[in-house]
Amino acid sequence: MALRYYVYISDAKVDMLLPQVDPKFAGKRSTEVGVDLKLVAGKRKVESEADRVARLERVVRHLDDFCDVGTIDEPGQYFRGRLAMRTQQGRGFSYFAGATEDTVVGLGGSSGHLVGGGTLEPDGLFPRSMLPGMVAGLTAMAADEAPKDALELAYLAHRNGRGDEQELEFVAKRLRHGPSPYPELDAGRPVQVLVGSPLFVALAD
Repeated sequence: MALRYYVYISDAKVDMLLPQVDPKFAGKRSTEVGVDLKLVAGKRKVESEADRVARLERVVRHLDDFCDVGTIDEPGQYFRGRLAMRTQQGRGFSYFAGATEDTVVGLGGSSGHLVGGGTLEPDGLFPRSMLPGMVAGLTAMAADEAPKDALELAYLAHRNGRGDEQELEFVAKRLRHGPSPYPELDAGRPVQVLVGSPLFVALAD
């Protein structure tokens, strides 16, 4: 498997899927470390980044081998891709927006899954006039609950977004997929919109 610099890993999805994929592997989640600071003694569970990545990669291998994993333009139950995307973090959510020639894609997830506790610019992606409605919708996406207007949110986030792009790769669960809600803005091209919840997002070389 290629080396990756992860910026986002959905521990919630890995925790849900791994026991179904490999029960023995799922039991190896954490190592127990004793802590003794003179008067204070206790124990805590510490999950290493190496263990976190190994668990994710075990799930991704299973998806690739046995599940319906498509592309951005032809998504299955899951889809993978590599794309120039803008990123945004708000209160409780992280969002990644980009597009191929035929498909606008938006990935929304909990900001708690950012690797290393990293932060992104809170107001960098959307004009301030769009923020209230976007934040409400994207917060729902972060909870894997794509709202009815998720396709519209993703389309507008891409069309009106601003800021620098980064080349990212990802695997995501499909939440919503359908035709552009604004065909009059698509210059006569049949554009699709895809909304997903990522298992991981990584920087692409």
